[in-house]
Order: sequence, then C-alpha cells, then structure tokens
Amino acid sequence: MAFAYCQILYLADRPRSPTIDSTIQASPPMSCRSLLAAACALLLFETALPGRALLDGIHAPAGALASAQTTQDRSLQGQLEAVAMLPGEPRIVSAAGMTRRDEAILTLENPSAFETSRAVRRLVIVGGLDGNPDGAQIALDAVRWFKAAAPKADRQQWVVSVLPSADPGQGRARAFAFPPSKGFFDDAEQPESRYIWRWVTYQVPDLVIEVQVGPSLQIHPPPAGSLGAALAEPSNGTGLGSVQSMLVTATQADGAALMRAVLARAVSLEHSALRRAITQRVARAPLALAHVLAERYPVDPGMTYIPSLSWLYTWKLATLTRDESLRAKVLSQVRPWLAGDKPLFGDRIQLNAVAGAMVFAELAKTTETDSIRQAAARLTADGVARSMAEKAPGVALHGFGWSDDMFLGTIVPARAGSPEALDAAGRLLIESARQLQRPDGLFNHAANAPAAWGRGNGFAALGLAETLTALPVTHPARSRVLEVYRRLMAAMKAQQAPDGMWRQVVDTPGSYREETVTALIVTSMARGVRLGWIDRSYVPVIRRGWRALLAHVVDDGTLVDVCVSTGAGPTRRYYLDRPATSGTDDRGGAMALGAALEVYQLTEPR
Repeated sequence: MAFAYCQILYLADRPRSPTIDSTIQASPPMSCRSLLAAACALLLFETALPGRALLDGIHAPAGALASAQTTQDRSLQGQLEAVAMLPGEPRIVSAAGMTRRDEAILTLENPSAFETSRAVRRLVIVGGLDGNPDGAQIALDAVRWFKAAAPKADRQQWVVSVLPSADPGQGRARAFAFPPSKGFFDDAEQPESRYIWRWVTYQVPDLVIEVQVGPSLQIHPPPAGSLGAALAEPSNGTGLGSVQSMLVTATQADGAALMRAVLARAVSLEHSALRRAITQRVARAPLALAHVLAERYPVDPGMTYIPSLSWLYTWKLATLTRDESLRAKVLSQVRPWLAGDKPLFGDRIQLNAVAGAMVFAELAKTTETDSIRQAAARLTADGVARSMAEKAPGVALHGFGWSDDMFLGTIVPARAGSPEALDAAGRLLIESARQLQRPDGLFNHAANAPAAWGRGNGFAALGLAETLTALPVTHPARSRVLEVYRRLMAAMKAQQAPDGMWRQVVDTPGSYREETVTALIVTSMARGVRLGWIDRSYVPVIRRGWRALLAHVVDDGTLVDVCVSTGAGPTRRYYLDRPATSGTDDRGGAMALGAALEVYQLTEPR
C-alpha cells in the first residue's frame, strides 16, 4: 500500500523524465507534498524492491553507460538516481570517467562548479579509492542525509558532489597514486586515476573527503600518496593551489554521522586556494581573454587552418578594439604568402591546408592597402577553387569524408562569399549531413567511424554557422542547412555536461570534458542566438559553456585538456583513448579566441 501511494504521488509530482546527466529539478521550498515525495524516494532507495522497476522505467540508463555495467554498477546507478530525486543539490547523475574495462565512474553532481557568484562552500566526497566497494554506500548515505535531513543552514551553506565508487568492478591492477603527471586520459594501465584527479579538481572544492570502511567513525589526515595528500600540496601539479582534505573511516551505518561530523569540523572553513584560482579565471571578461590568446597564438605559424583561425580572429579583435599592434602581428606572420615567398599549398593538397586561405579571404575584404588586398584576393581565389573541387556532388576532392570537412571545406567559400562558392559550401554541408548526421542530431566522425567525436561535432557546428552567416536568405540550400544546424544545436544542448563542458565523445558521460569542442559549440551557438537562428533558451547553455571554457584557460593562455589531432577511428574506445594535452596549444587557443569574440558580441550592449 505504501509503495502504491508513493508511486501515485511520484507520478503526480515527477518532473520531465531524466536520463543519465539529466537534471532532476525539485520544487523548493519543501511542501508537505514534497516531503512525502522525498520520503517515498527514501523508501524506494532503502528497499530496492518494487520501486527499482519504477525508477528504472523513469531513469532508463544511457546506452553508453549501460553496455559494460556490472550488476553492482547498475545497482549503484539506481541508488544515485534515487538520491538525485530528493529535493535540492546534487541532482545530476553523470560520470567522471571510464575504466579501462569500459565501466563508467559514476557521479552525482551539481551544475554550479563554475558559478563564481555563489558564496556557498563546495564539498566533494570520494569513495572506493582503497578498492573496497562498501565505501560507496557510506558516501551515498552521507549525501542522502544531507539532502533529506541536514539543517537548512547547512544546506544553504554547502554544495555537495559525490563520486561514490572510484574503482567500479574492482579491476585495478595496483593502488591509485596521486597526483598523476601524465597519461590524460589514455594511460594504458590506469586512466581511472587521471579521470578522478581531473574531476575532483574541476568540481572546484573547498573541502575533499575520502571515505573508507573502518571499524568506527574517525577523521584522519590523508596519508602520503593519497588523493587528499596530493590536493593539500600547493605544488600539486594542477597549477591551481591546494585544497583541504580529510580521510574519514566509518562503518556501514555511519553515513549520516560522517556528514554531521565533517560539517561540524568545517564550520569556519574558508574557500580553498584552488577555488580562488578558478574563480579568478572564470571572472575574466571576453575581450580580456581574447587579448591574451591573440597575443600568444599562433606559436607555430604555417599555412593550415589552425594558425589561420587565430589570424582570422585576431584580425577581428583588432578591428573591434582598434588595436594596430594586432593587425601588424597578423600581417607580419602572413607576409611570406602575400609576398609569394612561400607557396600556398604543397604537393599534397588536403582541406586542412586549403582552409588556411581563410585569413586571405578576410584580408581581401577588409584591408585598406591595395597591394595586400590584391595579393590576398589571388590567394583567396586559389583557396576557393581547391575548396570547391568535388569528386562527387557535395563530396570534397581534397577531404576525407569526415565531419571535419564541414568546416575545412566551407570556411574559405563562406568568407569569400561568391555565389558559386556558396553553392559548393551548401552542397558539401547537405551531403555530409546525409551521410553522417544521426537521428539524434549528432554527427558521427565518419561513415566508418561510429562515434560522436567532440571536435568533429564542433567542426560541423562551426562550418554550418559560417555558411549560414554568408548564405542569402533566398539561397535554395539555406533552409536545409539551417535545419541541420538546429538539429545539431538541440542535440548538443541536451548533451552538455553538468559543469558546462562538452565531452570528447559527446554522448558518453564518462568521456573526458574537452576544451576544443566546448569552444566550438559556444562559438556556433552564440552566433546562432545573436543572428536569430535559434531562440534565447540557448543563452543559459552558452553562459555555462563559456564559464567552463574560462576555467580551462590559464591566465597565460595555456590550456587544459585539448584533444590531440585525431583521424577517423573504428571504435568508441579509439576516441576515448585519444590523449588530452595541457599547456600551449595553437588549436585550442584559436578556438577559445573565437568563442571569446562571439560571447562578447552576444552579451555586450551594442
């Protein structure tokens, strides 16, 4: 009878059916009805009897996570979902990473990691680092008590995220060691420690608690080599500063007591050095970041799309700010091609090189110097001709048939703007969508590469946005190109990670959260809102993506987690294992610069 009433009440009050990574919105304040719903969720969580079927029916596991899950993992996911249904934060079931055995490292997160305006303190709880799966139950019980029974003052002062089981399946060959210095996120033996390290630090904690099973409830200093000890060191390799940490041992019945003890001990805790560092990053204005990136990149000038994208955006920034030093930088770096000292293309022509001519298309339209304009026009014409070359209608002669072609093969025609060039760009986009766009709106990287690679979807988005910017309203291809763009934007909106990033494999919650796809989607989405192609419901998505991107760009313009150059691969695992680099990166810098300019144009008063 109690279960039947809970089911009726839940069905009456439930929000839109969520899945992995979906937001379960509770209605504050807690009315009697909400309290009853919370009690029912607690009952279902405790019993795991008939309620499991109901919860599974509402929270169908995403295929990306369900495929390799053990029975234990599925039980953990169900318990996370039950806790997520309770009113308040955390409320998003997601994943911090993937094990070498394709098991998701599940999390329960809040969406406010990079919201700098909130004065609350941030607590991150991690269980299972010692290899004992029973710690997961203690960690979840602690969060459940916090959401359902903690004093209102505590719930107003703290925001919590939890990673209950750091070693799902207990398959690790050796103990985790922190901090990891390399192998993000492709380490052959232990990618898990890299995922956990990055997830914990970019949850922006003020306090980190490691939970282990023990004979009694005790709080200890973290031992050497542990996650907590590494975080407490100012020189911990993050470049962000230290975080206070505790190791808490507890029995299976101590979850609520653990949380009470931790909150009591941390009552006067200040914001961590790490949090202060990320807060400073996220507070930067778009043009301030744009100047840092424009002055730093490209480090390696050459005639490919990567340096040219930096030059294109730097020229735009110079125009917006009337910065003649930036104009001079661009002209100095492209002078060898303008003067004919270097050939535009080598013996082997590919679209990534052809797209380098985009900067000359811009110079041909905007420079006031006749000699530069004429030389740029000649180079642009060569780039347009190579871009338009087809081996079949809509199939680029110099492309690979990847989603990359949607940007690399259209950017020069779109910037040049001639009718014939725009016709070719429209054909390429429409044919690529026919071959690669999935029913859910995302793009596979290639016809024989069945994975929604992050930057591959970013390339598709930016190619669509650039071409739509140039296509006349009456162009016969425009309506179809706009439809493809809108489907992709809706799909990316649904796949945004809890912290605002997008992922290396877009629809795999445990895939690492990657800088270039985030930059490209922010750019393309902001352009779409600004020019009226999509509605303003996308603005919060853009803002969250922009804050997340800011967090991944260091003060000096170096970057965090940029996927390396990636050709088409046959499996999802291939994309999961593509290395993420951090530091100086021309590609990531150029793409972040573009995002900064689009966010500025969208948000600044005209």
